Amino acid sequence: MDLNLIPKLKHNNSSNFFLLAGPCAIEGEEMALKIAERIVKITDKLEIPFVFKGSFKKANRSRIDSFTGIGDEKALKILEKVSNTFDVPTVTDIHQESDAAMAAAYVDVLQIPAFLVRQTDLLVAAADTGKVVNLKKGQFMSPESMQHAAQKIKDSGNNKVMITDRGTMFGYQDLIVDFRGIPTMRRYASTVLDVTHSLQQPNQSSGVTGGRPEMIETIARAGIVNNVDGLFIETHFDPSSAKSDGANMLDLELLEGLLTRLVKIRKTINQF
Repeated sequence: MDLNLIPKLKHNNSSNFFLLAGPCAIEGEEMALKIAERIVKITDKLEIPFVFKGSFKKANRSRIDSFTGIGDEKALKILEKVSNTFDVPTVTDIHQESDAAMAAAYVDVLQIPAFLVRQTDLLVAAADTGKVVNLKKGQFMSPESMQHAAQKIKDSGNNKVMITDRGTMFGYQDLIVDFRGIPTMRRYASTVLDVTHSLQQPNQSSGVTGGRPEMIETIARAGIVNNVDGLFIETHFDPSSAKSDGANMLDLELLEGLLTRLVKIRKTINQF
């Protein structure tokens, strides 16, 4: 996919990878603006094309008492404010067909969660908005099977599609990244590696998903070496207090160092 199709995307003529990053969920306006401001400063300095990520609603939770959001319209308006304040594009998840048009009024990229990526009606609704569509690869799906999900978007008259690998189930409570899938999926669409969700440890008896954030740089480096087009990183200034997925998030204070090293690796890889 031509990155120029994403509105407001800066540095899209650089040889860098692009970045989708932000908190897992929009918890409030202040936190969203604080995180976005920091990431914008870092990505401008490193000339990384950046899309701010934040879920307006968390529909897929382990327990009924888990945080799901602050209200759909309230969260979407915060995403819109982030976009207008920092002149950056935004991405959010949708979970049902009616979410597509609603979210499309506020954000630039619609994301299909991994568990829902085979839901044809949802994909068609996203495609029909004309927005860029980011398809999360199901943890249960092969890289090859993602060609059919991408084709659903294209057959709906929308060629603005990308695929994100967020790991593959390894037993009941762990995920692995099969890097052989990156060149495969790149044949179908621009391919992103979701570094932080790939390090989740799901299905815990507590009903709270665990994670391995200490492995974030390892997975990210491997993705860059294997020519992934973009990276997806959830980050928070205090992961321990995040209302969703804090166990696998990157501390915001570590982001600049990580991205600086990854840019150096990409520059080296580009020589080959």
